Amino acid sequence: QEYLAESGGGLVQAGASLRLSCVVSGRTFSSYVMGWFRQAPGKEREFVAAINWNGSSTRYADSVKGRFTISRDNTRSTVYLQMNSLKPEDTADYYCAAVARSIYSDWADGRLYDHWGRGTQVTVSS
Repeated sequence: QEYLAESGGGLVQAGASLRLSCVVSGRTFSSYVMGWFRQAPGKEREFVAAINWNGSSTRYADSVKGRFTISRDNTRSTVYLQMNSLKPEDTADYYCAAVARSIYSDWADGRLYDHWGRGTQVTVSS
């Protein structure tokens, strides 16, 4: 059983930056595709970004392209989400997730992920 723990959320003003981290327990972190999703109050969960096992391939939602960067450190079993130029519409609970096998075209589908963290809250004030 894998356990995922997010951290790094907080309350910031528009235009600020935050870096989220997600530490994964277990021995197979390097084999997972890792994703970040978010859910705003009253809205459906949505895909934010994903990264393949060695970081050579990434995918982003259009709403965060150019502002957010996903990365990973397999030596630390950690995936990061660097969020720059934050906007009030980025306010949400952010979740990391892991999937053992997934093709690029499926990375945005949260239903396919096997393991989820409990989330970290990000609030961006205007």
